[in-house]
Amino acid sequence: MATIAALLREASSEIGSESARIDAELLLGFVLEKNSAWFIAHGDDELPPAMQAEFLELLQRRKAGEPVAHIIGSRGFWTLDLAVTADTLIPRPETELLVELAISKFSPDKKLRILDLGTGTGAIALAMASECKNSEVVAVDKSANALAVAIENARTNHLRVEFIQSDWFAGLQNRKFDLIVSNPPYIPSNDPHLSLGDLRFEPLSALVSGSDGLDDIRLIVSQSQKHCLPHAWLMIEHGFDQGEAVRGLFFEAGFVHIETVRDLEHRDRVTVGQWAEMP
Repeated sequence: MATIAALLREASSEIGSESARIDAELLLGFVLEKNSAWFIAHGDDELPPAMQAEFLELLQRRKAGEPVAHIIGSRGFWTLDLAVTADTLIPRPETELLVELAISKFSPDKKLRILDLGTGTGAIALAMASECKNSEVVAVDKSANALAVAIENARTNHLRVEFIQSDWFAGLQNRKFDLIVSNPPYIPSNDPHLSLGDLRFEPLSALVSGSDGLDDIRLIVSQSQKHCLPHAWLMIEHGFDQGEAVRGLFFEAGFVHIETVRDLEHRDRVTVGQWAEMP
């Protein structure tokens, strides 16, 4: 029987991705129902043949390119463990920046009306609900299948969010919010990355938005004003090369205090702006 340490070393070398070691630990942790910290103390333990066979089967799926989140059916985001399916975008660590920025704009005990557009797994909405206990959080998605995943994630994490099936603002009538957040599709339709890595396994509707990747962002920004309470904030995640264009859209729509915030790799990631109360 092989030791846990040896299996992780070999698996990491075979996966060949930037996150190979983390991927291997997540897969083995799924088989053993243990976290990565456990491996440090038990590296010399031998894995029973049945568990080793199960791990190697999952490893083959990862080597074929299938995302770890789809293999194990979940992904950690913020402080939450979220179910993930092929009907949803896989939550990324970069999107946590959007949550951090949103929290920074308001007192944690303030009662807010928060809207998450294109919620997918519910990651942003549920993170906001976990941090803003007194707030009313509404999350929308066009996909009924994605909403089913988000609703289940709310249930398992014991968080209250109102979920609505809606194509962006279409199903919200005249409701207004203090904060509107979104991680919409923003990849250009001809981007070669769509045929690489995890993106191959995710729904195109959650990734692609027109020839320049900005179709959905244009719609969100242009329609957001009528859903903003006075001095509301709009925050949108976008591609690393879209910051200038998105700031322009915010400015044209009448937002002020506009800025683009960079992620940990110093790439443009989230643009924010405040709605200027009209006289």
